[in-house]
Amino acid sequence: MSNILDSFPEYAQTTPLDGLRETQYSYLDERGHTYLDYTGSGLAAKEQYHAHNARLTEQAFGNPHSASPTSENSTRLVEQARAHVLSYFNASPETYTVIFTQNATGAARLVGESYPFSRHKQFVLTADNHNSVNGIREYARAKHARTVYVPVQSPDLRVSPATLASVLGGHWWEWGLDRLALTKGGRPARDRGLFAYPAQSNFSGVRHPLEWVTLAQECGFDVLLDAAAYLPTNKLDLSDKNPQPDFIMVSWYKLFGYPTGLGCLIARRDALSRLSRPWFSGGSVKTVGVALTWHVMATDEAGFEDGTLNFLSIPDVQVGLEWLERVNMSMISTRVRCLTGWFLQRLLDLRHSDGSPMTEVYGPTDLKRRGGTICFNFLDAKGDIVDERLVAQESAAAAISLRTGCFCNPGPAEKALGIDTRPLRRVRRRLRKGLIPLETYISMGRLPSGGAIRVSFGVASNTADVDRFFDFATKTYRDRVPDTSGLSPRHGC
Repeated sequence: MSNILDSFPEYAQTTPLDGLRETQYSYLDERGHTYLDYTGSGLAAKEQYHAHNARLTEQAFGNPHSASPTSENSTRLVEQARAHVLSYFNASPETYTVIFTQNATGAARLVGESYPFSRHKQFVLTADNHNSVNGIREYARAKHARTVYVPVQSPDLRVSPATLASVLGGHWWEWGLDRLALTKGGRPARDRGLFAYPAQSNFSGVRHPLEWVTLAQECGFDVLLDAAAYLPTNKLDLSDKNPQPDFIMVSWYKLFGYPTGLGCLIARRDALSRLSRPWFSGGSVKTVGVALTWHVMATDEAGFEDGTLNFLSIPDVQVGLEWLERVNMSMISTRVRCLTGWFLQRLLDLRHSDGSPMTEVYGPTDLKRRGGTICFNFLDAKGDIVDERLVAQESAAAAISLRTGCFCNPGPAEKALGIDTRPLRRVRRRLRKGLIPLETYISMGRLPSGGAIRVSFGVASNTADVDRFFDFATKTYRDRVPDTSGLSPRHGC
């Protein structure tokens, strides 16, 4: 068995995280559990739970939409958390504001429902996107805007820079950026539509360049950056010297496990002013009449925070960020990179007794421009893909938490598995109405499986997790042709 230090000596610099594993995340080893799904959810440190309990047992908090003492307690902590989020991202409060949402999906919906799509604007997005972003195309469709997907390429599941530049620039790209219409302040006019992409793929771990933000803006697009999979192991700097997306989607439980049910939309104030909400609610409206049906929306973030905020949990966002700051994101990033590289080496080395490979990896097989998410399938002794539903069952029985399926990101899954769209075009209408079962869709598209296996690393990961996984993989799938009869039907992506 190889030693991680042979290939990644810098792993030794991350030993303080082993101490945290023994104390703050000891519930893993106490339960004999191997956690390999940090892209699905981060894990919370015990200190975070203790801080939450102490706050709720020592003070009283009320609905922040009031001036009572308990309300002011809530308002003060919510605004402290909002300010800390901006500080964590080095974002100027004059440039950016923070809108608390239920999750990253809620952030995407705010942009989608409020964006001024029209026949003259496009919604451009990469084929590698979470369904929360894919769903914005329905808002674009309703306003007669055209949706354009920029494809990913095999085998690394990356986007061609030339293709992206062509789609974003159109004929303007041929003229040069100096021909673009500018606002009075010298910034390109944002009149061509919305461009959306993930900083890191939640399917393959591919990191898409942040420089695309500037490119798209110079081509006249607003930019929605999905940072949910990127932020758990990286810092995003929104200071003036770096790319500044117009909108950033964040999911807090993916960074530090707790609280759940909270995300945020970090938005440029000038971009926020271009949005128009299709409705109003308590909390988001300043004044409203019934005898005469009129209303005035609240300004800035208040106009996008519907109803009463989750005021008992929002302060835990600040607790989580302070925890990451103490742990040191650079150390987390180094550990995850080392474990990812070591895992990939061992995954590619897995062989059946006849020398045939035991795995097929989707996405980059090296560490160049990728994060700590690895997507693959097991191959049986005949060379066929092992049904991911069986892997889900058997890994769970071995107390290993990983993900299977397409991870709410069908674009790279379709590319990786080689979907054949020709027979599906004939039944497109029935597909849209949900009249064709998922198993039939997989069969008609000639997919070898309904998805893949995803392993991902985070703050509490260690080499023992990797060893336990490969012990399981070798004992369970080497030289085996599994019986997949009797598996439960798939329910969706």
